[in-house]
Amino acid sequence: METHDKSDLNRVITYLKSLQNGICSGLLDIDRDNDFIEDTWTHDNGGGGISRVLKSAGVFEKGGVNFSHVKDERLPASASAGRGEIGGKPFEATGVSLVLHPANPYAPTCHMNVRFFVADPKSDNPIWWFGGGYDLTPYYGFVEDCKHWHQTAKIACDPFGPQLYNEYKQWCDKYFFLKHRNEPRGIGGLFFDDVNAQGFEHSFAFMQTVGDSLMPAYQPIVERRKNMMFSERERNFQCYRRGRYVEFNLVYDRGTIFGLQSGGRTESILMSMPPEVHWTYNWSPESGSPEYRLYDYFLQPRDWLAVSE
Repeated sequence: METHDKSDLNRVITYLKSLQNGICSGLLDIDRDNDFIEDTWTHDNGGGGISRVLKSAGVFEKGGVNFSHVKDERLPASASAGRGEIGGKPFEATGVSLVLHPANPYAPTCHMNVRFFVADPKSDNPIWWFGGGYDLTPYYGFVEDCKHWHQTAKIACDPFGPQLYNEYKQWCDKYFFLKHRNEPRGIGGLFFDDVNAQGFEHSFAFMQTVGDSLMPAYQPIVERRKNMMFSERERNFQCYRRGRYVEFNLVYDRGTIFGLQSGGRTESILMSMPPEVHWTYNWSPESGSPEYRLYDYFLQPRDWLAVSE
């Protein structure tokens, strides 16, 4: 993965702060009576971040959009796994991450992260790469939502290569999979890492396009679902399925593990956790029910662009 192309960390940071601002503005268009609590923090070894968490429960029961820029003298194991040439080297990392947990069970949870790493930044040949993506976790599935989500992801990828959407969709399906449950976390989206092969400008442009496509992908879905009527049954199922979200983030998620290993701010890292979760012992949905439909149809590998509404 070595690259000698010159990168520009400051340009990436400028873009990421702008992305955070744009997403936050879009979320307040959806959740009009809400606002963000902003918390600016510094990292012990340099850098810091801006955490923005929604102030009250409204359309989103909990949500946050975080910017971070951290540096250290030794790259954590979670970031150097499979990259033996950079193990233990100094690094800088910057990114924007968000998790949104809507109050309405018919509105899906959304996650996004876009990030940039530079290993050995002061050397003559620093090694850098982009990573990120986004995924959608519905509790009650709607084909039109799944198609829109994946169509927007494909439109973002297509200018950079006709194969990228399929490649990064498959990577996302593989990554957001709970091995101990033998089930996916949701309907996927995009996941990419180690992006640098075509140079900084091309790679940076791709990361920006993915970041900029998040709100066009998500906003129409939550607008359609946020006011749907629901009962205690749907709420209980939402809280039960949120448990899968917690399990993935604490057991498998590389971003969570990296944040904790790199001495990141714990409050910001664990912002992704939903506010209310149920773990019901040995529960399974009744065959033919809407809850069963989530498992039987929506949580199955699928080419959503080929599905008829």
